[in-house]
Amino acid sequence: MSNLYSSMCDDFGISTYILGKVEMPTGRETILHFFDSVRKAVPSMTDFEKRDNGEYALEEERDAGSYRWTSLDARRLCAGFVNPPAMEDADEHNERILEMAAYHLDLGPLHTDAVDVQYYFDFVYQGNHDEVVAEALAANTPLEGLTQIPGGRVLHYQPSVLMALDEGCGLQGRMTVETRTTPYQVRTGQFPEAPITVYFTARQFWSKTPYKTFVDSYRNQRRVIDELVTQYVVPNIITPLQKVIGAKQ
Repeated sequence: MSNLYSSMCDDFGISTYILGKVEMPTGRETILHFFDSVRKAVPSMTDFEKRDNGEYALEEERDAGSYRWTSLDARRLCAGFVNPPAMEDADEHNERILEMAAYHLDLGPLHTDAVDVQYYFDFVYQGNHDEVVAEALAANTPLEGLTQIPGGRVLHYQPSVLMALDEGCGLQGRMTVETRTTPYQVRTGQFPEAPITVYFTARQFWSKTPYKTFVDSYRNQRRVIDELVTQYVVPNIITPLQKVIGAKQ
């Protein structure tokens, strides 16, 4: 399956996260062995660092615009693929990391609070992000008039919706729009080029999961996300943002 989403935005990514109930492994040998095993599986992942916040990260070179990454912090194991050539490429990488987590980091049911699978779409725009999002998404809604008050400027418009996707609320879906404009930028009219990001996340709470492995859960969450993004997020969020941003550039 080719990656059609990358053509809809400047950058598209698929990520997965294991959220811990307790701290992730902290032993130096355990951590280095895990990342070395990832590097051996994907030799092009060569950039390794320990960041100032204590997070460990390993990723491919970003210059090509398409790259895999994985990271480990105090309470999360994360992995993702930015601009994957095909959706299967992202799945292969994310599933590999999830399999290795259970084996190398000994992550299991008692350690795990939830597993997230996330799509994100970046739209690079130099201007008032919140005005653009309001123009694209508030049109023909009860909020449209409020965003068009004469002399007013929209300073914050970041829609967010959280939905239960099963009867027990064990599987949840969240759509959020993140803007990066500050009141100072609006006041001065000086806007840096920065991304507006649309996220759609499926979270499976592990105490309520019907699945035995992280990979099985990932595959179900990916299926659910793809259906919802295709049916609702692309036509109602992505396409309107594309049109408004394109008209202003």
